[in-house]
Amino acid sequence: MADNALLERRKRKCKDMRLPDYILDYEGTPGKDEIPAVPKSPMIVFVNSKSGGQLGSLIIKSFRELLNPKQVFDLAVEKPEQILQKLLDHIEKLQDNGDKVAKYIREHLRVIVAGGDGTAGWLLGVMGDMRLDDPPPIATMPLGTGNNLPYSFGWGKKNPGTDTRAVRRFLRKVERATPIHVDSWHVTLYMDVEKDNDSLEPVKLPHSLHSFRRIDTDHQDKRITFRGGFWNYFSIGMDSQVAYQFHSERQAHPEKFKNQFTNQTQYAKITCMQGWFCASCVHPKSKNTNHLANLKVAGRGEAWQDLDVSSSIRSIVVLNLPSFSGGLNPWGTPSDHKSKKRGLTAPFVDDGLLEVVGFRDAWHGAMLFAPNGHGVRLAQAHRVRVEFHSGAAKEAYMRMDGEPWLQPLPESSKPTVLEITQLGQSVVLVTDSATAKSTSATPSSVSSSESSDDDSGVRRKFGAASTFRRHETEN
Repeated sequence: MADNALLERRKRKCKDMRLPDYILDYEGTPGKDEIPAVPKSPMIVFVNSKSGGQLGSLIIKSFRELLNPKQVFDLAVEKPEQILQKLLDHIEKLQDNGDKVAKYIREHLRVIVAGGDGTAGWLLGVMGDMRLDDPPPIATMPLGTGNNLPYSFGWGKKNPGTDTRAVRRFLRKVERATPIHVDSWHVTLYMDVEKDNDSLEPVKLPHSLHSFRRIDTDHQDKRITFRGGFWNYFSIGMDSQVAYQFHSERQAHPEKFKNQFTNQTQYAKITCMQGWFCASCVHPKSKNTNHLANLKVAGRGEAWQDLDVSSSIRSIVVLNLPSFSGGLNPWGTPSDHKSKKRGLTAPFVDDGLLEVVGFRDAWHGAMLFAPNGHGVRLAQAHRVRVEFHSGAAKEAYMRMDGEPWLQPLPESSKPTVLEITQLGQSVVLVTDSATAKSTSATPSSVSSSESSDDDSGVRRKFGAASTFRRHETEN
């Protein structure tokens, strides 16, 4: 009885966040004699029940006990793009008919997504693909492994708890959080497969990676294009190889990865076994970044410039948020003297710039744990281009917002090319403890001058929504 009374008190404290049934029925309207209460802090919740072991299912239960169960969605069962489209279309129709409750909900709606970085990126990509003039801001609740996005925005590295008390506290934090804009970065990868070469293996993507998809093939010259998007980082090389092996072993032996401590232990073990702590002795020059590809960068409105990368660099991280590998900051804080000498600016999440950082080996990466540790600061750029040397390698390890994959590289007379460009901004919710800093700039859209003629149709979307995937090429 005492537990029931406690639950009822917590539910009453969340009444201002609860959406009316007729809003969630998609076709409903309030009854003739019904005067629906206006939820002062309207929210909808998406939970990846497959993240964090059993935490996902426990979180869903607590959210549904405190809120209207219809406003809490399981991403393992329902697709967010369909839910958001139907819900927002219904609210818009009600608004057009003079429904003031619907109007208030649309203007004040906030979205919660509970899961790892891949899940958060999924929702951000879906929201970006919808091209809303006034998108609802998104709060990222840490749940799985790899919580760099929630940490950057002030929501912590670990799940805050699964019972109704912890969930109610989190809801209150979302209610008080501040919306900011964060740059959205689009990735396109082009490769040419020779007509007589049909040996290219399909890309095996992790289940939670919704942001990088094969989208078309020109059967005349066999040009293949992939697309995706990120908000935190893109990396290639040493760190991505370790992350890929960790991801593969976790899928094959989930019993070995039960908590954060064992995960970190397994990660360190894989790093040692792959020889990255003595990379200069164990790994050949073919593992060096400049043997694999040429890097180019460009400022806003500027032409491409070759980036001078040392032959000792084995990993490249292209960073938007100051959080990598569990909250570490690879860029660090350059001194005023160094910043002035190199023309560096303070990094903000909405300044239209990426920080490009290099690492030599695992010992170099471990320096991030030191107070002033950082990687090799290579550049700040508005655009980044990676041109892979034809025949230098059959594959490359890549990672985007915590999701690793093994990208095959075909042998071709034309180089495989990867480009990173800005694609507008997303709106997220941050707390006072956020490490991500904003300039409070207004949202921007893609400049037409930066969209190449043969690429404009590809770059308009992140590819997270199912309507922009090609079913014949999905994994």
